[in-house]
Amino acid sequence: MKKIILAETAGFCFGVDRAVQTVQKLLEEGKKVATLGPIIHNPQLVAELEAKGARIVEEPEQVRLDEVLVIRSHGVAREILLRAEKTKVTVADATCPFVSKIHKIVSSAGDEGRTVLIAGDKEHKEVVGIVGHCKGRVFVFDSEEALEQLSKSGDVTQNEPITVVSQTTFNQELFKKCQKTLKKLYTNAIIFDTICNATAKRQNEAGELAAKCDAMIVIGGKSSSNTKKLAQVCSAACEKTIHIETAGELNLSELEDASLIGVVAGASTPSGIIKEVLNTMEEMQTAAETIINDEMTFEEMLNASESGSNTDQKVKGYVLSVGPTEIQVDIGRKHTGYVTAAEFSSDPSINLEEAVKVGDELNLIIMRTNDQEGTVMLSKKRYDAIAGWDKVVAAKESGEVITGTVSEIIKGGVVVFYEGIRVFIPASQATLSKSDSLDELKGKELSFRIIEIGPRRRVIGSARSVLREQKAAKQAEFWENVAVGDRFKGTVKSLTGYGAFVDIGSVDGMVHISELSWSRIKNPSEVVKVGDELEVYIKAIDADKKKVSLGYKKAEDNPWEIFKAKYAVGDVVNVTIVSMTTYGAFAKIIPGIDGLIHISQIADRRIEKPADELKIGQTVDAKIIDIDLEKKRVSLSIRALIEKAPETEQAAEATEE
Repeated sequence: MKKIILAETAGFCFGVDRAVQTVQKLLEEGKKVATLGPIIHNPQLVAELEAKGARIVEEPEQVRLDEVLVIRSHGVAREILLRAEKTKVTVADATCPFVSKIHKIVSSAGDEGRTVLIAGDKEHKEVVGIVGHCKGRVFVFDSEEALEQLSKSGDVTQNEPITVVSQTTFNQELFKKCQKTLKKLYTNAIIFDTICNATAKRQNEAGELAAKCDAMIVIGGKSSSNTKKLAQVCSAACEKTIHIETAGELNLSELEDASLIGVVAGASTPSGIIKEVLNTMEEMQTAAETIINDEMTFEEMLNASESGSNTDQKVKGYVLSVGPTEIQVDIGRKHTGYVTAAEFSSDPSINLEEAVKVGDELNLIIMRTNDQEGTVMLSKKRYDAIAGWDKVVAAKESGEVITGTVSEIIKGGVVVFYEGIRVFIPASQATLSKSDSLDELKGKELSFRIIEIGPRRRVIGSARSVLREQKAAKQAEFWENVAVGDRFKGTVKSLTGYGAFVDIGSVDGMVHISELSWSRIKNPSEVVKVGDELEVYIKAIDADKKKVSLGYKKAEDNPWEIFKAKYAVGDVVNVTIVSMTTYGAFAKIIPGIDGLIHISQIADRRIEKPADELKIGQTVDAKIIDIDLEKKRVSLSIRALIEKAPETEQAAEATEE
């Protein structure tokens, strides 16, 4: 029985969580967001935020005026902040407070004329930002050797006033060694231990956990500095340390010999990814304990086939009759051969009368001969299993994509049969997304890879990697052939304050809120809901960023087209007053089209304000006196109808005379 221990400090640290929450809150408020570089060293979460509308920029000048610029937790140089101010864009500074503290320390050191030494990776964005707050001489070192070289080269002299800080994610043990070297080399050094408390605690816990575990799983971005340092700490104490970004990279066969497995995660690793890794490990472990085929081992099969009076365990049989529970076969002997449904296939849902017909030739194994009754019990399932096992082993070694039919949906996953072998596919590996329903897979063919073979013919597969490859191929084909104007049927996947994301088969596109309705709406939910099927068309394509803008409004539903077809200048229409201003009243002619009744056109006399004559919700007759289709404006007049009445009466009187 394997035991899995998750470190208490796994996942987001305070600073990273604060930065991510800043971006998510802005997006929820419907604001446009640009982050100065990826908000977090986790490609999966960055992609998720990009899909929701968070754009990545490299320079403040690339930010648009209608966007909020978010400074990530690493912080930036003072010069970058000044440039951002000049752009006049709104800035949300999510710099980690611990990093801001370092900025203040080095800035003050510069004011005092002190040289600054920074322990860290000079290429790391946090260190680049710290350097950008220094006002005098500054040097970056990443080891004791680099410190000694500064002294030997004369770059920093022994009596020089020095202030020392460290990158917040610097290796704690290494910094302790560097402090000893600093005290030996420099007499006027003031040392600030600015390694983040969370980082120090995370590294200490990782080292302690690794020391007692047989294997360590480190979860986090491959470009994340703090995650790489965790991997270094774990590797020093545990030889079998595996660094992965997602559950999809997990190879459980590497952990077969490990009884105690530790799991740690970097400060930029989302909790969802940690849970997915743990679920995958637990599901596969459950499979190891419970999904043991009830068939005999090969040794047991051979022993069984060799018992009794027969000498040839493998025979060919021809179907004589088929029933709901067994079939009778002719194996060329005086005995009557029969195969039960349970011995025909491992699939409990098999229907013999559909699967086989009279005259079919079957490869069988003799299980038991009964001379007294004159019968022979045969098994097709066990013959297939022997032949199929070699194919399963070969598929595992080659990584070949194979196909089987899903026969059962069980707790933790699905069961698929391939060449007579029962394969368990955990829920986390059965679909492209964890939100996809397993129930829809029953009875369907599923392509997968064999990822683990254990004792007693325990076989575990994964369909997710195949599904991802298939999706990637479809996406490549989509981007190669897609053109503006192409139409698709899609399904609404999610809603935001600014639009709806629609799955159009291989990629997700966004229908902006302004494209959902010809009328003004405040929220996409007024028009669509998740799961709705829409007919959409490609409105714009950004092939570099792999983004698609979709259109949904139909031209024939355009209220201006409807209005143009039905109305003309001079027509009298019955309208509803919807709003008022100091210069007139707006009245709805048809849904989506409002006309203006200027204050001078409300009555046949001068009035102070529209409300003296009209009220919202009132219906009145008005004459269309002007239509400007280019500017989308319609002018109405009540006064024109009032003035017309006397003329009509005079005309009538003249006719009578």
